[in-house]
Amino acid sequence: MNARSHRRKRTGRVMTALTWTAAIVAIIPLVMILAHLLVNGLGQLTPTFFTQLPSPPGVHGGGVANAIVGSIMLVAIAMTVAVPVGIGAGLYLAEHRRGRFAQAVRLLADVLSGLPSIVLGIFAWELIVRPSGHFSAWAGGIALGLLVLPLVARATEEMVRLVPVALTEAALALGFSRWRTSLTVVLRTAMPGIVTAMLIAMSRAAGETAPLLFTAFGNPFWSVDPARPIAALPLQIYAYAQSPYDEWRAQAWAGALVLLILVTVISVTGRAVVRARARLLSAVTPRVGRADG
Repeated sequence: MNARSHRRKRTGRVMTALTWTAAIVAIIPLVMILAHLLVNGLGQLTPTFFTQLPSPPGVHGGGVANAIVGSIMLVAIAMTVAVPVGIGAGLYLAEHRRGRFAQAVRLLADVLSGLPSIVLGIFAWELIVRPSGHFSAWAGGIALGLLVLPLVARATEEMVRLVPVALTEAALALGFSRWRTSLTVVLRTAMPGIVTAMLIAMSRAAGETAPLLFTAFGNPFWSVDPARPIAALPLQIYAYAQSPYDEWRAQAWAGALVLLILVTVISVTGRAVVRARARLLSAVTPRVGRADG
């Protein structure tokens, strides 16, 4: 028994060391990227970087204010397109999980989520840009919406499946219709998880470049017209990073740092939503138990 106990302890220590090693190896690339961005881009994060337009080649100064506003517009269009459709599709998949049409929709959503983003950009170019004859923020937003649509749909389906069946049965027993139960009871219960998935999808849309090359195209001037080409932070980083000017390359590092900070803020917000929901449930559950008793 002692030999077996010592063997188990040694195995446990080895496995613990391996998991710690794996965690450290997974963190190292992120730490290296963050350190590189801080070294090369932190010095460019001045007030003018966020408030001014891009400067001409070789001219000191300038900023990416138009790109930041353009990225906000593109992400807003993408989420406006993807969220209602994705939540509706997710509800349908959860309610009719074994139907043939639901299985086909689920398969197509999985295939769509695995497509390279540049393919969606080409599709949006063929569908919107080519018939209209010009690039636009609408085309870029729709391309990003197609990118995040399957993420929202599949996340909604998984979150709705976690809702206890007893809640649905109780609402139906009270006389609620099926659609009202899905919207006011099931969806409301699953909303924290859905919001987290939406925030993750938003962070992915904010950092995509390939679809915007064929749709939004970019714009060095100030423009908030969704029917015309528009600047975006990923496009600005792409253009500046391959330029021969040191000032532009430094601003590309700063833009990448801003994108990283943005993704981090969105991720922290998603975690805060989940934790707030958990605290609320833990505070309400004892009261419900005392009332039932």
